[in-house]
Amino acid sequence: MGQLSYVSGVSDQPLRYQTIGDALAHAADCFGDKEALVFPEQDVRLSYADLNIAAERMAAGFLALGFKKGDRVGIWSPNRYEWALTQYATAKVGIILVNVNPAYRISELEYALNKVECKGIVTARVFKTSNYLEMINRLAPELAESEKGQLRAKKLPHLSHVIVMGEGDVPGCYGFDEISTLESEADHQLLSDIAATLEADDPINIQFTSGTTGSPKGATLTHHNILNNGYFVGARQNFSASDRLAIPVPLYHCFGMVMGVLGCLMHGATAVFPGVGFDPVLTLKAVQEEKCTALYGVPTMFVAMLETPEFESFDLSTLRTGCMAGSPCPVEIMKRVIADMNMAEVTIAYGMTETSPVSLQSMSDDVLEKRVSTVGQIHPHVEVKLVDEFGQTVQRGTQGELLTRGYSVMLGYWNDSERTSDSIDKNGWMHTGDLAVMDDEGYVNITGRAKDMIIRGGENIYPREIEEFLYTHPSIQDVQCFGVPDKKFGEVVSVWVKLKPEQTLDEAGLKNFCKDQIAHYKVPTYVRFVDEFPMTVTGKMQKFVMRDKMVEDLNITEQKTA
Repeated sequence: MGQLSYVSGVSDQPLRYQTIGDALAHAADCFGDKEALVFPEQDVRLSYADLNIAAERMAAGFLALGFKKGDRVGIWSPNRYEWALTQYATAKVGIILVNVNPAYRISELEYALNKVECKGIVTARVFKTSNYLEMINRLAPELAESEKGQLRAKKLPHLSHVIVMGEGDVPGCYGFDEISTLESEADHQLLSDIAATLEADDPINIQFTSGTTGSPKGATLTHHNILNNGYFVGARQNFSASDRLAIPVPLYHCFGMVMGVLGCLMHGATAVFPGVGFDPVLTLKAVQEEKCTALYGVPTMFVAMLETPEFESFDLSTLRTGCMAGSPCPVEIMKRVIADMNMAEVTIAYGMTETSPVSLQSMSDDVLEKRVSTVGQIHPHVEVKLVDEFGQTVQRGTQGELLTRGYSVMLGYWNDSERTSDSIDKNGWMHTGDLAVMDDEGYVNITGRAKDMIIRGGENIYPREIEEFLYTHPSIQDVQCFGVPDKKFGEVVSVWVKLKPEQTLDEAGLKNFCKDQIAHYKVPTYVRFVDEFPMTVTGKMQKFVMRDKMVEDLNITEQKTA
């Protein structure tokens, strides 16, 4: 009998059993004057010592406002220093930070805040086409007439505190910088008392992932989950206190806040955020001026940087490593990143929000073939196996669904035991829904998805969520959503729509219906109106037929990916 598709990660490095607050205090002791966070656009530089002090002051401010361990506070913002500071401050109190996607619109924001009963939200004012304050006021018009911290909104019954970044007073809201001024000696003593009660296994972060039933799920992660994953992602790149990591990926993703911020924390490295959102020129400029040794990004970001007209003018000689994740990487792009960006030790990572996120990652010294054709090998203290449709572990070289187990698996979906049990089986295995093949050396190649998720530029999109939303349009009788290949984003959203009798709707009208209600990356790129759908004899929709038809009609060339 051949070898089974099962691997477990061994390591001479034990798991760290500590809270994020303890880890930051330890880093302040070990790397005090070393830069921890750099935000060039905001002209902010914080050493580990200063960051720890700032986080403790803000944590005490949260206590002054009446927040307690276990309360949920949302954060809705692009990459700003306030985001990272809030991440650390909430962790010191044991407040559960709820990541709200900066691209969310009104209906998504309302759902997220109410699902986890957020008591407060820390928000930016605007980002790109999103006016966050306007959307919050549309959801909670009572805010304008409320005292600070006394919001009582019909649509957001649990939300009492709105904390706004930036200068200028906003009716009913605390200013971000104001929070730290509310601290008292008693609050700091209470903070010290609370710290002694915090456990590494406490929930500390909720990240929303799109749900197959039409509503996002709140993956609930612990200190233990994300601190250790951040550590081992960095360890695989040989991170040390001398490294400086450029992070153009969003903080609201695990890629930014776990692999980026906490990965740097656990190694005493410096986290550099080139801009509030991804900009290829700003990222290249930050790498050059901050002398970054590592760079993170999804493949589309690396493509954008390589294709920047002034690319050759930037000095990237300090780069040596980094990580590409979020979606499959085109082979030729990987080769150019290694050759043209001086990232000889670049790694590929695979994971999902529910697993904190990384389960598999290539080594910094893996041969090029392995780095462009697989997602690497198992992470320390994690298990992976591939199973067939009957749940039996398959032989090496045979395709199966990828399951993972270990310290990194989430506690579950917040207040959703049914969907948690659908994803994590009785033996603790997280069912990823991804199809993969494992070779004799334990390298894994992702070959497809058992579920019909769309990955657009690193954003996970579940077709059912878009279908459920479009079903609310009065003219739509039926709709089917699926992904089609795209050179820039990897995949984009396509929908086939069947209208109700005697109803009219065009592509522009459908897209306008989506605007400001769902995130921009979920709005369909391609819309086709049909009278019927291809189905099996048993009445099941054949999305692969629809996809193939769109690929043919649009003359789309399939991309070869690693």
